[in-house]
Amino acid sequence: MARITALTLAEPARVDRARVAAIMAELGETAGQQVICMALEQLAGILGTVETALAADDLARAVAEAERMSRLAWQIGLVSLAGVAMDLGGAAEHGDQPAIAAIRRRLQRVGNGSLTAIWDRAALP
Repeated sequence: MARITALTLAEPARVDRARVAAIMAELGETAGQQVICMALEQLAGILGTVETALAADDLARAVAEAERMSRLAWQIGLVSLAGVAMDLGGAAEHGDQPAIAAIRRRLQRVGNGSLTAIWDRAALP
């Protein structure tokens, strides 16, 4: 008899606390919070844009936006989000449709979790 394993659909968001602390130290508490808030707003918008592009089967646009997301996420310490966004490009490069579909869902989960995690850790208003 085959053994069936249930896979969890949740994973903790990895946030580079040192990067967040460096932003706060470099810019000060108020300016640091503003920069992170603006980045979070941009990332939320990019998540929506990637989803829209994938729903429209516009893989080139989805990959371009995911690369943009990866760079921005990395800059503010959202390590797991940056990695998943990069994974989308790799799957697209190989034309791996099942992987693209899985990464699409994972990007939403990790994206939402990452945005919440950094918001909470940075103690943003």
